[in-house]
Amino acid sequence: MAPPAERKRVKRANVGDDLIHLVLDLPRSLPPVIGLGAFLKDTITVIDGNKAYVTRDIGHTDTPGAIEAMQETAWALISQLEVVPAAVAHDLHPDFPTTRFAAVLAEDLCAERIPVQHHHAHVAAVAAENGHEAPVLGLSFDGFGLGPCNEAWGGELLFVDGGHYFRAGHLCPLLQPGGDVAAREVWRMGAAALHAIGRGDEIARRWPHLAGASKLSLVMEKGLNCPQTTSMGRLFDAAAGLLGVCDVAEREGQAPIALEALVSEPKELPTGWRISGEGELDLRPLLTALADVTDPQEGANIFHGTLAAAIAEWVVVTMHRLPAPVTGIVYSGGCFFNKVLTRDLSYRLGAQGVQILKSDRLGPGDPAISLGQAYAAAQLLDETI
Repeated sequence: MAPPAERKRVKRANVGDDLIHLVLDLPRSLPPVIGLGAFLKDTITVIDGNKAYVTRDIGHTDTPGAIEAMQETAWALISQLEVVPAAVAHDLHPDFPTTRFAAVLAEDLCAERIPVQHHHAHVAAVAAENGHEAPVLGLSFDGFGLGPCNEAWGGELLFVDGGHYFRAGHLCPLLQPGGDVAAREVWRMGAAALHAIGRGDEIARRWPHLAGASKLSLVMEKGLNCPQTTSMGRLFDAAAGLLGVCDVAEREGQAPIALEALVSEPKELPTGWRISGEGELDLRPLLTALADVTDPQEGANIFHGTLAAAIAEWVVVTMHRLPAPVTGIVYSGGCFFNKVLTRDLSYRLGAQGVQILKSDRLGPGDPAISLGQAYAAAQLLDETI
């Protein structure tokens, strides 16, 4: 097989000299694998032996120029390391540019393609950074990741054992009226919360100044362009919308950040959640309480304190239901940038003697996805060699 650099001309000038951002030691030697990352905040990772090489953040792959930069970075990393990956790891989403490029790259390399679910990759990335191989229970909280049956995931409790995982729990789904529009028009998630607690008739009165509010209850009743989501990010949006903290976000994460900034002292509502026998965390009682709160700061305190208490109980209950013991709890996903939630949850789990694994070098967000993809895929590949 010809070296990659001979099969693909690489425009190194566009890639830059600071190609490799981070080199991590892995707990054992693994087959060579390249992970192509996510749609947002993309990085590329190559695993070669007991090292993982992670590039700098390339950015969002949402323009032709960004997509070209992603492709060039992948080839440049392969060329610089002088390695021929045996597998190309990528997201489950078929429309991501990284997924489409994975098919081309795998063919050029005569390599296997290995899809890795987004939240599995999040958890695997933290395990890799911590040099951890034993099974873990991963909390993976973010805005969106495609599930294996095309579901919108984002509030997941995953049992992860190397390249394998199963969904041990998830948030109770909410509707996402308008689909992706609701990620920006935060009030729509507030409306979805009202619909979920049986108070959809209040939507028009709460947001009379916003186009579409008068019809949104009917839209949700008929299920028109209202996919379900288990996203923790959308749950934060729902709380922000109910409390009037933010109606329309101008930038990613604006509503959750504004909600966190209001917190003075987290307050637990003991009746604010339910946990089903199937591992579903139902926070509709909390949303019901927030719908009647008039002070946004009080609401932010109740939301954060109750959420931390609910997650802590969810974790402990789930640990007793697992088929095998776990040696740690992983925090992953962009929602763990929230310092209030992270601190309160860590205090509660620490009191239970639970070991917590976090990312100190790549952070909990999407720049870590390529590492998790590569680590999970390399362990899967290692099983077949």
